[in-house]
Amino acid sequence: MTEGGNHVPEEGDTTGKDEVPAEEKKENGDSRVAVPEQATAPGTEQVEFVHPEGGWGWIVMLAAMWCNGSVFGIQNAFGILFISLLREFGSEEDDDLRFKTAWVGSLSMGMIFFCSPIVSVFTDIFGCRVTAVGGAAVGMVGLLASSFVTSLGPMYFTYGIVFACGCSFAYQPSLVILGHYFKKRLGLVNGIVTAGSSAFTITLPFALSHLLEKVGLQNTMRILCILMFVLMLAGLTYKPLLPAKSNQTRTGRRCPPLSQIFNLNIWKSMGYRIWAFGIPAALYGYFVPYVHLMKHVEERFGPEASKEVLLMCIGITSGVGRLIFGRAADYINGVNKVYLQVTSFFVIGVMSMMIPLCHVFGGLIAVCLLMGLFDGCFICIMAPIAFELVGPDDVSQAIGFLLGLMSVPMTVGPPIAGFLRDRLGSYNEAFYLAGIPPIFGGAVLCLIPWVEARRKRREKEEALNREQDVTEKMIEHEKAQEAAQSKTGESIF
Repeated sequence: MTEGGNHVPEEGDTTGKDEVPAEEKKENGDSRVAVPEQATAPGTEQVEFVHPEGGWGWIVMLAAMWCNGSVFGIQNAFGILFISLLREFGSEEDDDLRFKTAWVGSLSMGMIFFCSPIVSVFTDIFGCRVTAVGGAAVGMVGLLASSFVTSLGPMYFTYGIVFACGCSFAYQPSLVILGHYFKKRLGLVNGIVTAGSSAFTITLPFALSHLLEKVGLQNTMRILCILMFVLMLAGLTYKPLLPAKSNQTRTGRRCPPLSQIFNLNIWKSMGYRIWAFGIPAALYGYFVPYVHLMKHVEERFGPEASKEVLLMCIGITSGVGRLIFGRAADYINGVNKVYLQVTSFFVIGVMSMMIPLCHVFGGLIAVCLLMGLFDGCFICIMAPIAFELVGPDDVSQAIGFLLGLMSVPMTVGPPIAGFLRDRLGSYNEAFYLAGIPPIFGGAVLCLIPWVEARRKRREKEEALNREQDVTEKMIEHEKAQEAAQSKTGESIF
């Protein structure tokens, strides 16, 4: 999960003086960093490493914040580009064109999460810096190519696939690299980083609307390429502190073993397996309000209702929630951080069910304020929980596989709600049903602290049993020696 360009000792180099310490996981969920065994001379003690908790890490944090903002700011502002695409390639009143154009944005968002397992493998092999810079370059090429497209068909490839894949490769390393610099402040730092997407989501739509009016769609996309270029520069700051795992085999080849390419250790953790099931299960209803709320408001309160106010409420309180709950997570030990996600799912599930009951616009504003606040809670502590469940060595693929699993419910949930709306004539039933998956997923996540506590008790019992076995064998050995000595003495007399 670190840079592939780090120093790897040559054959015969056993001093390991230039080797950066590697991190190991303790039973209590804490971690320390120690010199790897292959770089440690016989008889020398492992050197404990303390996370800097600042220094260059603050620069890395700002770079990761820019990454989150530029990637999800552009994605979340697709609604502004959507209208311009309709005008560019046809008419706003063409229902068939609206459906086809909407798939450009859906494909782009889905690909960001769908590619995550592959991105995690690249991050483990090539490191955060190479993966992030390469991804930003690919994203810039895809966005630049989209500005020259003259029909909707190629846009699926240039924007929906190339640009989205580049964003995926740039985004995930920004979460992993933070664990190299922070541990005690990891929750707060993740909150600040993920708040970048909220800041861009609030401000970018206004900037895009102005640019589209002044310079047009094509030139606006070319201006957005500047964000991706800055993202390339930001990726260069991802200087690793943990050493790259040596890919050198006994035969001298640098081909990494299959176990390193696909890390199966994460699936040995029962806590992670529950987490990887509970979160996707919750997301089947999680994003339904974010997709269909505007249309519901238009049907209930009329087209003149200030729908944009609701989006702004969600965006602002989501950013506030990421800062507040990110900091709060630093004071919660171990996997108990998952209770914050449980709370967020419960609140969002209940608020989804409250939407059809709001017959006053002010009630919807209150619902959106709470939904945004706990949306920020859910997002900002994903990385800290992953570090607690699998440790720093395996966190890259743990996050990658989870994001990959999240792509399915994010893609399937909203269309199901739209199908219910078409069948039943209103969004009421869709919102009621959308509240069930988050509550169910939150209930599943409640098992994680119990499972992890049980695992630790079992490991302690096994350790005690091993010590007792060793003690008993030593006593038996001493008795056997005494018996042999007594027999020798009798034979002499």
